[in-house]
Amino acid sequence: MSLTAHQTLCDKLEIALNSQQGDHDASHDVYHARRVMQNALAIAEKEAINSTPVLIAAAYLHDLVNVPKNSAHRDQASRLSAEAAKPILEKLDFSDEDIQTIQHCIEAHSFSAGIETRTTEARIIQDADRLESLGALGIARTFYIAGKLDSELFDGADPFGEKRSLDDKRYAIDHFKLKLLTLSDTMKTKAGKAMAEKRTASMRVFLDALANEVGVEQPW
Repeated sequence: MSLTAHQTLCDKLEIALNSQQGDHDASHDVYHARRVMQNALAIAEKEAINSTPVLIAAAYLHDLVNVPKNSAHRDQASRLSAEAAKPILEKLDFSDEDIQTIQHCIEAHSFSAGIETRTTEARIIQDADRLESLGALGIARTFYIAGKLDSELFDGADPFGEKRSLDDKRYAIDHFKLKLLTLSDTMKTKAGKAMAEKRTASMRVFLDALANEVGVEQPW
């Protein structure tokens, strides 16, 4: 989907996002926001949904307030982002109805918040964001975040947790089994699910290769 007609909106949203971000986090930066937007517009096109400005705004502002993953307040990040988005959206002349729709998209996108998606737009944004946790990008982001949290790559003695309890706070690889490999089952749109299943398949190829390189069977 072409963004030519909405480039000015994108530019203004990027300025707003960059002005709000503190410490650099490559897993939640403006490039992440752009990719979520592209995912959302691709899903919307396949689902024949025409809500482009709303989806663009929600994608750019969904991580406006970035709470670290290891914070006790992580589940509040989407609510805080939705609140912080309101004055930005008002300055961009979104209607009250559209602002409410965008705020719900932002609040409901988060896995940890556990908020049910009540609108088609919210389901699209949630799927679009979750796609970032899958495929090659998902692999890269998993290890990037593990590095920031001082986690180990995997348990060298038992990489796939066959004789121990899985712990993705300690071992990055465990996160694949505990969350990522089943993420496609949580997708809310038909198009999003198809995209997620394709990316999940590429992660399984990676896990098979890792198992082969460390000399064990891949049990997942």
